[in-house]
Amino acid sequence: MVSAADINIPLDVPPAMHDEYVANFNLMTHGTGRLMLFAGDQKVEHLNSDFVGEYELGRIPEDDADPEHMFRVAAGSTIGVYATQMGMINMYGRDYSDVSYLVKLNSKTNAVKGKTMDPFSDQWLSVQDVVDVKSDSGLRIPAVGYTVYVGSTYEHVMLTQAARLINDAHRNGMLAVLWIYPRGKDIPDEKDPHLIAGATGVALCLGADFVKVNYPKAEGKDSAEIFKEAVIAAGRTRVVCAGGSSTDSRKFLQQLHDQIHVSGAQGNATGRNIHQKPHDEAVRMCNAISAITLAGMSVDDAFAIYQGEKSLEFKAAV
Repeated sequence: MVSAADINIPLDVPPAMHDEYVANFNLMTHGTGRLMLFAGDQKVEHLNSDFVGEYELGRIPEDDADPEHMFRVAAGSTIGVYATQMGMINMYGRDYSDVSYLVKLNSKTNAVKGKTMDPFSDQWLSVQDVVDVKSDSGLRIPAVGYTVYVGSTYEHVMLTQAARLINDAHRNGMLAVLWIYPRGKDIPDEKDPHLIAGATGVALCLGADFVKVNYPKAEGKDSAEIFKEAVIAAGRTRVVCAGGSSTDSRKFLQQLHDQIHVSGAQGNATGRNIHQKPHDEAVRMCNAISAITLAGMSVDDAFAIYQGEKSLEFKAAV
């Protein structure tokens, strides 16, 4: 368990909520300080293209067409939090009350293309709405999340909403995770390492507990090395890396290991590399990711867990 002394509790968390904040931090990180975030917000972000049809590695399994697939996977594996929209949690949460949830408070579809307008993702609900559902239902909801597109002509609105959301979350002893992506007509390269470092610095200035960013890319450069800039720029905000589109599982686990053990990231946020698999395989992938993220295991051991050759020997702290 991570103690209050080990966590830099933000000043906007009232003293009376310190214990709640520490408990929520330990719940979502299993007492390790690292976050394994199972990202399930794509039903809005990518509409149904992530759940039915062809994709990079073949054909998406039939399991993924059912929205309950992600809840089954979250409940059957070791994760930190399952991140999705409030409506999904309202509809399925009663049947999956053992899952820890992060409520994504804004989302937009990909139907409006970037050539039409710069991206803008407006806030759907308030933190108080989440607090009310948490209180009424008894669900484990330690955190809320929000996406900011820096570089968009609408960034000022999203930055303001994010700042207020983080303050509201902290006032209630909850954590806040930001998704921050450089994106808009004036952004020529969304994976530019300096821009991604800028994004993590913005998250720090907003007071986020964790920030999810894309893995940087630059010609002739090692991504694990150039990602260090973003981790340093984030200061006391913990950086987690987006999983991206589905890729070779061994390669993915190696990249995840490098992000944490070379770059210094404090976790990962993975969606398609988990849910675009049949149920049993998706559960094994969650456990393989957690083996690296939470248990500090090697890529070889994590891959063996994914292949079903060994089990994850990790006892959650909470």
